[in-house]
Parts: sequence; structure tokens; C-alpha cells
Amino acid sequence: MDEQISALGTEGWRHDLSDLDLRSTEDMVAAMNAADAEVHRAVGLARPAIAAAIDGIADRLNRGGRLIYVGAGTPGRLCELDAAECGPTFNVETVVVRVAGAALGGRAREAAEDDRTAGEDDLRDIGLITDDAVVGVTASGRTPYVRGAIAYARSIGALTIGLSANSAATLSSEVDLPIEVLTGPEILLGSTRLKAGTAQKMVLNMLSTLSMIRTGRTFGNLMIDVRADNEKLRVRAAKMVALAAGVSEDRAASALADCGYETRTAVVALTAELSPDEARERLAEAGGDLRAVVGPVMPGATARFF
Repeated sequence: MDEQISALGTEGWRHDLSDLDLRSTEDMVAAMNAADAEVHRAVGLARPAIAAAIDGIADRLNRGGRLIYVGAGTPGRLCELDAAECGPTFNVETVVVRVAGAALGGRAREAAEDDRTAGEDDLRDIGLITDDAVVGVTASGRTPYVRGAIAYARSIGALTIGLSANSAATLSSEVDLPIEVLTGPEILLGSTRLKAGTAQKMVLNMLSTLSMIRTGRTFGNLMIDVRADNEKLRVRAAKMVALAAGVSEDRAASALADCGYETRTAVVALTAELSPDEARERLAEAGGDLRAVVGPVMPGATARFF
């Protein structure tokens, strides 16, 4: 197994950086920046696989399922970050994450990634169903915890997606939809929190954001379901209502307050000249589809806000 790990692309040694510790700080910054520049191209090459995964996730969400991330170490922490942001951004509770050794709290969790059975147990504990989509994230593509979770997910018919940073990763042969973002050797041998981690964060951004768009959680490029729970978000929500309804931000802010800071409701109230309750009823009749109520063209699309 040691030989298999050593052979991974992410475990390669960059001999051209063997004098890294002797270089000036500016030269080290330049080397790291150059390495990071490779990530964008690597993610771009994986676009077809990423798009297929997004469509698969959206299909499961539309069936009433959840998007479930499974990871360990750095990938697990990145999954936690992405999942945590989905709730307030899209007003959903359907993005769930399970990380190896989560019960360890703030202590190091890395040793927990070798427990394959724990991966299965963690998904069993959250009541995994067929309509869920499970994304296993691991730089190496061989993490036992992630593979255990994926094996269980496949056994009950859930959609399985594998995100790794190595070619022909073991995980890729064990999922329905593999995504391999080949970031290659790190500036520090094996430190996959660097390029591989950056690439994983980029892909997770795409999976969550674009699947939410595909399931109607935005209006154009507006976060129409954002939870306006603080002053900054209320200002942002007012701007989005203004753009969507084609009115001033002051008028949008007033309508938003009247509608209990429900952005969709405020847009309908303004465009259809309805009371908040009437707007809610109109939205309910349309199944929450804002475009079905407002129309295909965003009233404020020609306005400019800076």
C-alpha cells in the first residue's frame, strides 16, 4: 500500500524546488503563485465530469433528496465550509456533510480516515435514502473512510460522485460519476491542502452553487432565497429585489421589510402590485417558481447597480 500511495501524482516530488528553503521570500511567493496558476487549467479539463455531477445532484434534489458530502482531513474541512454556507445563501437544509473523526472535535482527525466502517456507519446514522446524492472527496482517491461511505451509498441506490486529484483513482471506479482534477505534485511534497485543496474548493463551489441554480434557488444570477439575517444581508437582499423587480433600492427595502424579508415574496408583491399575503399565495400557486409569476425577462435587467 505504501508503494501505491507513493506512486500517486499528488505525492510526486518537485526536484526543481529542492532549494525552496534557501530562496528569498519573494521567490517563494512567486513559486507558490505559479503552482496555484495550474489549478484553473486542471479544473477546466474536468468540466464535462463536473457538469454531469451537477445535473445528477439537481435531479436528486428535485426528487426531495439531499446533497451529502463525505471527506477526511483537508477535503473534509472544505466540505464542512461549503455545506455551512449553503444554508444562509440558498435557504436550504439539504446540504449535509460527514467528516471522518468529526466526534473528535477540534483535535486532529487524520487518523480517522483509515476507518472504512465508520464511513458506512455515518451515512447510515443520517438515514441515507435512494434519492440522496453522495459526493466523496479525497485527494488520493483511496481514503478508506470515504470509500466505505460510497460503498454503502451505492448499495442502497443513492447517486455517488467521487472527487479526487489523481488519475485512475481507486474511488473513480467505485462511483457513478467520477471527477478527477489532476493538480500534480505540490510545492511541498504531499501537502494536498495546497493545489489539490484549492481545486477541491473550486469544484465544491460549482457543485453546490450550480445545482442550486438548477433547482430554482436563484433568479438569474441573484441569490433570491438568501436569508437576510443581518444588516449587510438586508442591504444585499434589497439590491436583489430592486434588480428583479425593476424598482429603486429604497422601494425594494420597504417592500422587503413588509414581506418579512422574504425576497421572492417582495419581488412578486412589487411586480404584481399585491399584498405580501397575496404574493405568497401567487407564489404557492406557481410552486415557488418566480419566473412563472414575474415572466421570463427580469424587469430590472437593464438597470445598473454598483
